[in-house]
Amino acid sequence: MKRPNATRRSIRLALGIALILTSSVAALPAAAASDSDAVLVWNQQAVNALSLPLPTAVPPPPVPGGGQPPPVASQHLAMVQGAVYDAVNAIDGGYQPYLSGLPSAPGASKAAAVATAAHHVLVGLTPVPLPQVVRDNLDAFYGTYLAGIADGQPKTDGIAIGAAAATAMLADRTGDGRYVPYSFTTGTEPGEWRPTGSGSDPFAWVSNVRPFTLNSTSQLRTEGPNDLTSAAYAAEFNEVKALGAVSGSTRTAEQTLLAQFFTANPLPFMNGAFRNIAAQQGLSTAEQARFFAKSSMGAADALISCWDDKDYWSFWRPITAIQEAADDGNPATSPQADWTPFIATLIPTGTPPYPDHPSGYNCFTGSMMRTAREFFGTDHMAITLASPTGAAPRTYNRFSDVVRDTIDARIYLGIHFRTPDVQGAWIGKKAAQWVDKHYFQPLE
Repeated sequence: MKRPNATRRSIRLALGIALILTSSVAALPAAAASDSDAVLVWNQQAVNALSLPLPTAVPPPPVPGGGQPPPVASQHLAMVQGAVYDAVNAIDGGYQPYLSGLPSAPGASKAAAVATAAHHVLVGLTPVPLPQVVRDNLDAFYGTYLAGIADGQPKTDGIAIGAAAATAMLADRTGDGRYVPYSFTTGTEPGEWRPTGSGSDPFAWVSNVRPFTLNSTSQLRTEGPNDLTSAAYAAEFNEVKALGAVSGSTRTAEQTLLAQFFTANPLPFMNGAFRNIAAQQGLSTAEQARFFAKSSMGAADALISCWDDKDYWSFWRPITAIQEAADDGNPATSPQADWTPFIATLIPTGTPPYPDHPSGYNCFTGSMMRTAREFFGTDHMAITLASPTGAAPRTYNRFSDVVRDTIDARIYLGIHFRTPDVQGAWIGKKAAQWVDKHYFQPLE
């Protein structure tokens, strides 16, 4: 199967869309299964299956998931949404497929196609499958969902084209580098990364995964961190030292709330936002499939690029930099042996266990928000972010304003210098623009 390139198309809609960032949109009961929201229902099922806590969590979650962190879950969600897109496109036509070779299926049930494509990818993930209880839940939901679609040739054809799309996607991603053991190199010199928080990242292998759309993992290489002896480094050092500390911080109450708000896993609540906006704007099934294929593949490639960049620069985290500042060669920085980042009060593991540069959260957010901007043809939209933790909602007027705040939030948490945040958002933006220009475009 080949991934064809294509030309660009953007959908321009009216301004003033309210983008509500919630973690879920209620899945329809089987009796209401329909083409109009099948993509939304199965996006939620996929996000939950991949991202909710493992069944071994304490206490056990009511509905268990794979417990996958964003760099891993994003790859599997991209597989789901790519297969869903190809299945829907085989029915409606008009756009270039992600994977070529599927037969056309005019008249097939799109609800059956979407459900089958998503379900079959999720239960067929290898080399590390989802936990059995998660696959059992997906099987049960899939059976109930199909029962809500009238029997007949459209349903039969929809199941067949969805299964074909899933098979093609699973075959295409076989041997793509997922779960191949790899570790980041531990440094000893000033500026070099040392394991922090819970140790060394068990998902360092993400840096070597074959991208979904980019030509290579290093295609979006950043300019890298500031030189340790530079004035720019000293300024960012002193910024995070002052604003990101557990105690003695100059953080304002509002800055503290912002930091707390953006500790949540962004994959569930940002996909929830996109489900809401798709429903609010009445996107067709084909438009929904294209929107989620673009957003998920852009985010997956942004995080693959991000982990490659982390491996390349291998730059130390603020906690290490501040505690060992006596050795950095910069007279404008001073060490503090007991300095602890604010995140330590919010997450038991504290500082994330991988290099500082660039910021993974901003690679993801930058890609998601830029995808929305490209798809709807404008940055100017009213955006209300509803926290999955129950914090007060945050309202913005632009997609880019969300990225602005996630950049600041990682500094207030004490886990990033500013340059890694900004350059992470740049990776996300560039990944989204690449997808928008080269994939999921109309046939001539």
